[in-house]
Amino acid sequence: MRRITILVVATAAVGALASAANAADPRYPDWPCVQAKVPEVSVAAVWEGPPIDQVDEAWKDDPKVRELVARLAARRTPLEDAQKAAEDFIGASGADKAEKAKLLFAGLFQELNRQRTEVMAGIDRITAKEKELAEEIRADRAALSESQDGPTPDQQKIHDLTSRLEWGTRIYEDRRKTIRYVCEVPTVIERRLFALGRAIAQAAQ
Repeated sequence: MRRITILVVATAAVGALASAANAADPRYPDWPCVQAKVPEVSVAAVWEGPPIDQVDEAWKDDPKVRELVARLAARRTPLEDAQKAAEDFIGASGADKAEKAKLLFAGLFQELNRQRTEVMAGIDRITAKEKELAEEIRADRAALSESQDGPTPDQQKIHDLTSRLEWGTRIYEDRRKTIRYVCEVPTVIERRLFALGRAIAQAAQ
């Protein structure tokens, strides 16, 4: 019974990775998320305010903007609070509000894009480890079947392979759960960037 259980679980683990790969965007065959992989967010998709092409790193030269960018970009800051803080800042900028809006959004765009890129790189790293682990599970599963079906089963080897399969499968499943959670983060960041961009642009009008 234990042998059957181990083989079923190991087969399911390896099969799950194959199914995820088959369902992925063909441009990114190893991308494990249901959400499409979009390597970069365009400014036009999240910003309707004045052009920020020339801003570059200038937002870092304004201490207030720099501090506000850090606070608004932090996901621990509730989105509603972040929107209000952005609106209050722009509203208090008087004749400079269009310029402050550009600086603030440029900073947020760079910072949130950086966070998003780091998260996606992390997903790629976990997925690569999952593929390696899946190959190990597949090899251990084959070795276990061969050992158990042989004319003179090596009980110590069977025990070791069974333990490795159990441990490997447990790690595999834990990583899958982590990936499912982390897959949501790039989308959360995109939505935050869009919502803040809209709030800033409206406040600057």
